[in-house]
Amino acid sequence: MTQLLDATERRVYDTDKELLHRVLTPYRAKKCEYLTSATVGLKDDGRGGEVLTAECSFMIPESCYIDDTGHFNSVEFNICFNQMSYYLMAMAVKESLIEPFSRWTLEQFWDRQLADVFITDFKSSFRTAMNGRNFRGRLEITDIANWDGNDLRDALIMLRTRCRYWDEQGGESHGEIAAAITNPPEN
Repeated sequence: MTQLLDATERRVYDTDKELLHRVLTPYRAKKCEYLTSATVGLKDDGRGGEVLTAECSFMIPESCYIDDTGHFNSVEFNICFNQMSYYLMAMAVKESLIEPFSRWTLEQFWDRQLADVFITDFKSSFRTAMNGRNFRGRLEITDIANWDGNDLRDALIMLRTRCRYWDEQGGESHGEIAAAITNPPEN
């Protein structure tokens, strides 16, 4: 899977099966675990910063919430985004890839994975119908902002991301998602 990452990726980390299993632990049923592999990369953004990416494979043998629609839909888009982003953040913590995650421990991430990560803006677009059984995805964290807390506001980490999914038959969807992480660990 590494060959699918952009040629400018500086560091590449293949799927850590143990980490992936732990990331998917909160999903109540095995049939809700759509993410099957993820290769993480770190590259220059061309402006003096870095972009964290994940190239992922997914398999949805059957929907976890509805009868088969025959196509990838917005609920599955969101679930896949969550699984990709959780894995990408966990790998960033484990490998100390990028601030602020490089200051966290995995234990701090596991404590925050569900309770403190909130989608604040979600936009998705479906270009062509996509088979939801086996497909690929790519996630990029395009911006990270640390907001210190004060008397009026708690500390936050804001993430802006871009993602895309595609299948071998030419199906495609993409989106831009912003998320906030509340209660970040102190430095």
